[in-house]
Amino acid sequence: MEYTQLGRTGLKVSRLVLGTMNFGPQTDEADSHAIMDAALDAGINFFDTANVYGWGENKGRTESIIGTWFAKGGERRDKVVLATKVYGNMGADGQAWPNHDKLSALNIRRAVDASLKRLGTDYIDLYQFHHIDRNTPFEEIWQAVGTLVQQGKILYAGSSNFPGYKIAQANEIAARRGGTIGLVSEQCLYNLAERRAEMEVIPAAQDYGLGVIPWSPLHGGLLGGVIKKEVQGGRRASGRAADTLADPTARAQIQAYEDLLDKHGLEPGEVALAWLLTRPGVTGPIVGPRTAEQLESAIRAVDLELSEELLSGLDEVFPGPGPSPEAFAW
Repeated sequence: MEYTQLGRTGLKVSRLVLGTMNFGPQTDEADSHAIMDAALDAGINFFDTANVYGWGENKGRTESIIGTWFAKGGERRDKVVLATKVYGNMGADGQAWPNHDKLSALNIRRAVDASLKRLGTDYIDLYQFHHIDRNTPFEEIWQAVGTLVQQGKILYAGSSNFPGYKIAQANEIAARRGGTIGLVSEQCLYNLAERRAEMEVIPAAQDYGLGVIPWSPLHGGLLGGVIKKEVQGGRRASGRAADTLADPTARAQIQAYEDLLDKHGLEPGEVALAWLLTRPGVTGPIVGPRTAEQLESAIRAVDLELSEELLSGLDEVFPGPGPSPEAFAW
């Protein structure tokens, strides 16, 4: 496994991030524990979760599964850089009592304590804001973060799904306030088929020293050989992937992608991950395996070297927006 610094921090993290969103809803506790053990054995030390994972009446279940894994000992907690998130409505019925969601100082304090209890740990390495809160000023957010850092409950703060201007605003206010290093990472939607983050989000992250952590690196399965699997009678596309393939133009683009990789004798899912590892500013993509086999495939991507010919071919199939601001200015 390869390691890198998380943004401008001294924290060393693996180039792959273990995403845990499937733990509970799709993968039972025993299999989730086995996947985490396999990830750790492979050298993956960066685990990502969120307080809302588990969904519906089971919100918090994913954090609890991680907590029971930590409780097994074997230095599991000490070896893991643990990231979780706050923002979502934690009410099982979808109705949050006032101040039980978003980023008020009150909810941040409450949410941290609840996550710590479920995770069975006394600190969180990276505490991420799952979405912008349009009603809470960053002065209040940073005051809450500063208190939690002083209490030893969190070490770093990061963002998720933030636009570029909010990354800038958050860190400028942090700099003016002092006492905090501000955001150190941004977790955003970024992959071959969805490159809009290159316009503003990634440039802002690079300028402010944030590590970029792409989520949905296979774009809901579209970049994992979905058409080939369909033809071979494997798992059919569903959800967003199925909706996209219903568009003839989009289907042709995915087919061109799969044809290109078939020509090079490469697996689509592994190439999609390897491509992200070549991108400027990217710390590592989040992989969310449902099975041990999917984890093994993701790990192979770290050692996969993409030729300039292949990289050019990928750009032809999935052209990026180009540098900002030229991409939209003229």
